[in-house]
Amino acid sequence: MASGNFAFNNPAFQEQRPGLTPPSAQQQAGTQTQYAAATQQATDAAVSAQLEGAFAAPTAGAHQTGRMTVEDTVAKTVGLFAILLVTAVVGWLWTLGGNLGLTGDANQQITVVPWIVGLVGGFVLAMVISFTSRKKVRPALIFAYAAFEGLFVGSISAFFEVLWPGIVMQATLATLAVVGVTLALFASGKVRASARATKIFMIAMVGYLVFALLNVVLMMFGAAGEGGAFGLYSNVKVAGIPLGLIIGVLVVIMAAYSLVLDFDMIQQGVRNGAAREYGWLGGFGIMVTVVWLYVEILRIIAIARSN
Repeated sequence: MASGNFAFNNPAFQEQRPGLTPPSAQQQAGTQTQYAAATQQATDAAVSAQLEGAFAAPTAGAHQTGRMTVEDTVAKTVGLFAILLVTAVVGWLWTLGGNLGLTGDANQQITVVPWIVGLVGGFVLAMVISFTSRKKVRPALIFAYAAFEGLFVGSISAFFEVLWPGIVMQATLATLAVVGVTLALFASGKVRASARATKIFMIAMVGYLVFALLNVVLMMFGAAGEGGAFGLYSNVKVAGIPLGLIIGVLVVIMAAYSLVLDFDMIQQGVRNGAAREYGWLGGFGIMVTVVWLYVEILRIIAIARSN
């Protein structure tokens, strides 16, 4: 019979050589059995070697799997905060006209331009990132957000430092403490996000935003009263305690729970095998919350020192 492969159509493969007799059926069966056994052994050995190699090899990371991991998300978050710190220095120097401004001179010439640029730019980018990330995560927008947030944080920090020397270090240490404690409690499993707590958090957020907006409007029209730099936050008192301190403590608790939601989102993304680029979104969420927490603590300390 002719072979489909022309190389095997050579008569040498088809003609029986003299002195050779075809094997019997029993011999053929024995040969096939031996071949099958040898093939099975070889397959088992190959599978065992492959499994041993897989266990011995390093754990596949985000680069190899293309999936979101905690380690990769942490690295991305650190990178975003590095951008923020660099532009925060720019915002600080820009606000104080190139001076460090650590003398506590309240009459020092300052500008709020970087404050406004950072605030508006960061807000716009945060909205764009939030609404477009459902379809595609764009790291470039998140980098830009970190840069604008840095301008805002640096500028507002310089402004507060001139009025209340030492306040930036106090707020920074307090922020790190809150973030560290929240992370430790979440990692230990003692604090977890729940549907009920999240619902209360959302209601409180809406109430806080409405109050903050009302306070800004009253300050713009001079209806918040005199004698306080924070409007209703410092002018209104409850049992002799400035309302800003009471609200500030509640907002810090809200920000801490927001961090829990951020950590939970990252954990779910890793568990569900989300694409690696979603690590940038996790870093973005943490940055938004930490900046909010820092600014609120900055204001709490300023109100306390003003009274």
